[in-house]
Amino acid sequence: MPMSRRLNSIAGAATLSVLLIGCAKEPQVSYSRDVQPILQSNCAQCHTGSGAGLQKSGLDMSSYEDLMGGTRFGPIIEPGDSVSSTLMVLVEGKADPSINMPHGGAKPLSAADVAKLKSWIDQGAKNN
Repeated sequence: MPMSRRLNSIAGAATLSVLLIGCAKEPQVSYSRDVQPILQSNCAQCHTGSGAGLQKSGLDMSSYEDLMGGTRFGPIIEPGDSVSSTLMVLVEGKADPSINMPHGGAKPLSAADVAKLKSWIDQGAKNN
């Protein structure tokens, strides 16, 4: 095979590989299976019932509807846009340390939990 034809074949194969990798579908993240347990174990103590977080911000994490209702200051989740979602700013530690979540010396969320929340929001923050 001539050199130019071999290079074209290699380039074509490389391009196809990149396209196929780029098309790999990210697993669907479920609110009920993946997100709700994270919120329940890390956030619900303060953001349900008479918790301090609910009292201060108005953010209730008792249900999907409550979560999507946000705080008295506005929504904390922008479906499809984790970068603009206040929830991600807070759990990734990108806010003022006084308001990063979880609050009050609680252990930060694991990288895996943060990634699940981020994926769920980027996938549209569906009630699934």
